[in-house]
Amino acid sequence: MTSQRRFIDHRTAVLIVVANMIGTGVFTTLGLQAAQVPDGAALLLIWVLGGVVALCGALCYGELAAALPRSGGEYHFLSRIYHPTLGQLAGWVSVTVGFSAPVALAAMALGRYAGTVVPMDPMLIAILTLFMVTALHAFDLEVGGTFQVAATLLKVVVIVLFVLAGFTAGSVAGSLPLTPTANSLELTFSAPFALSLVYVSYAYSGWNAVAYVVDEVREPQRNVPRALIEGTVAVIALYVLLNLTFMRTTSLTELAGTVEVGVLSATNIFGEEGGLVLSLVLSLALVSTISAMVLAGPRVLERIGEDLPSLRFLSVRNRRGAPTRAVLLQQGLALAFILTDSFEAVLTFAGFTLTLFAVLTVAGVFRLRWRGPGPARPFRVPVYPLPPLVFLGVSGVSLAVVAREQPLTLLAGVGLLTVGWLLARSGSNR
Repeated sequence: MTSQRRFIDHRTAVLIVVANMIGTGVFTTLGLQAAQVPDGAALLLIWVLGGVVALCGALCYGELAAALPRSGGEYHFLSRIYHPTLGQLAGWVSVTVGFSAPVALAAMALGRYAGTVVPMDPMLIAILTLFMVTALHAFDLEVGGTFQVAATLLKVVVIVLFVLAGFTAGSVAGSLPLTPTANSLELTFSAPFALSLVYVSYAYSGWNAVAYVVDEVREPQRNVPRALIEGTVAVIALYVLLNLTFMRTTSLTELAGTVEVGVLSATNIFGEEGGLVLSLVLSLALVSTISAMVLAGPRVLERIGEDLPSLRFLSVRNRRGAPTRAVLLQQGLALAFILTDSFEAVLTFAGFTLTLFAVLTVAGVFRLRWRGPGPARPFRVPVYPLPPLVFLGVSGVSLAVVAREQPLTLLAGVGLLTVGWLLARSGSNR
């Protein structure tokens, strides 16, 4: 096994969080939310609340990463805090849904955006992008890391310029009013609001990204918590401004049910030709999201390979320091999701399953503290226990609403966990 290099500094760690978070969700889910919650103030509240919940989760993961500094994310945390079998289940979910499904969603969204400009089948664009990013990360560690930093900086610049242009352009006729009304309050306590929060939770997923690559971060007990918090705060600000821009520059009639929200907004701001150009630029920005998940996800597979003899082949790195086998396996799963061509179903399933394991991990903060002194904690959650309670409360309500409103999503989650449990038992018995 090739020894790992700590090539991720503080800035790169923050950018990994930002790149993982800013993906398909913020560019595609507002239209799905507006179809169910046709109120500007309520929609904006969903994004603010989702950001607060994400920040609470980032604070909790910061404490866990500082106390248990090892790559692997939920796989490592749940194995240490609860039981190895639960950790293996989390690893299975991370591999199949946590990274492969979001990679596929980002590639599908990129294909749809680019397909409005380039005369190619959106699925073919998605597949070609997947292959390109895989080649960048599968064979050379330094090349993948350098590409990730450059792509993320480009993404942030594009979003800031887009927001500035949107606010300069002003509101269009029929856009959603942002002043709260009695209807806003009523919608806040409705099932569609809670279901929309699941979409937003998915859009904010990735706030825990750097917890998957702890072994490659310089001064991890200091830089991992800082990166989690700083990256999450930056994305909250960008998300709120971006959704304000979308709501100001599109009418409710246009917005409701639309997936390509960014294309619609860009066309209204810049005109048909300008909208096509910016749509292409926004699609290129999604490459950063795919790249970030290809950087982080295989590290979970690598940790599993180190712990389970039957999967030891996944822990091997090549001479350039890249976990080639783990990258190729994850991308093969992502390709399978792309070929389903079912965007909304994959989105809901991914959001539900990821939230479930994030809830178990955040609850681990309580369990770890109740055990006694235990490992040293260079970082502790401020105003404890408020952040974990907020995260668990809001996430728990969202999970319950999805289970009630979309029982097939629940059954699919149970099926996925059953397969993972059988694999975990099989691996532990060898």
